[in-house]
Amino acid sequence: MKALGNEMGKGNVVINFPNPSRIHDASRHCVCFWGYDNAREIAFLVDDAMLTKLNPSTGSDESALLAVFDRNRDRILGLARNLYKGGPQNRYSISLD
Repeated sequence: MKALGNEMGKGNVVINFPNPSRIHDASRHCVCFWGYDNAREIAFLVDDAMLTKLNPSTGSDESALLAVFDRNRDRILGLARNLYKGGPQNRYSISLD
């Protein structure tokens, strides 16, 4: 699994995920969710292929992919925390590539 994002930036930046909302974006083939660095909103996208790899027996429709996200939320949020470095970037992708 590879997390694509800002390689440069601050160390020890804290991002929180108080909002449990997530949506499936069929045009981008991903599930989107949001984190917050103080008042700044940061978007994260987890591609469908990664969600399918987390649960190979799942379907590929929206409800199945959102269910996989929900079952693996803690793991995905951990990847997002490790990925986020602060700085001006406001969108990060979590993918298998």
